[in-house]
Amino acid sequence: MSRIIAIDYGRKRTGIAVSDTLQMIANGLTTVPTHQLLTFILDYVSKEPVERIIVGLPKQMNNEASENMKNIEPFVRALKKKMPNIPVEYVDERFTSVIAHRTILEAGLKKKDRQNKALVDEISATIILQTYLESKRF
Repeated sequence: MSRIIAIDYGRKRTGIAVSDTLQMIANGLTTVPTHQLLTFILDYVSKEPVERIIVGLPKQMNNEASENMKNIEPFVRALKKKMPNIPVEYVDERFTSVIAHRTILEAGLKKKDRQNKALVDEISATIILQTYLESKRF
């Protein structure tokens, strides 16, 4: 089987997570500067088999798309143009940053590590992917 990539897209940096080849477990991969994201994904896909890409869909509490969608949509269009054979799907990402912060707290990380925004982004991508994987199982 192939892997699934999840993206927690941010204006400055983007968290990336990847599944195992059995598509059961989500693992944080890295955080990259957003301006390097497309290059990073293309490079990763050239080395690893990827079945699909999941992108966090930022929604507000009233279910409307958030302001960041104006940045995400052009990226997704470019991704689909460069890799037309790999499906790209959106997954609701509401509360992933809150859950990521709580996870870091519960893990007992030091204050300096808890303030690491890149780590929060990577964990958020992992939560997005794990949510997707669990939704496909049931």
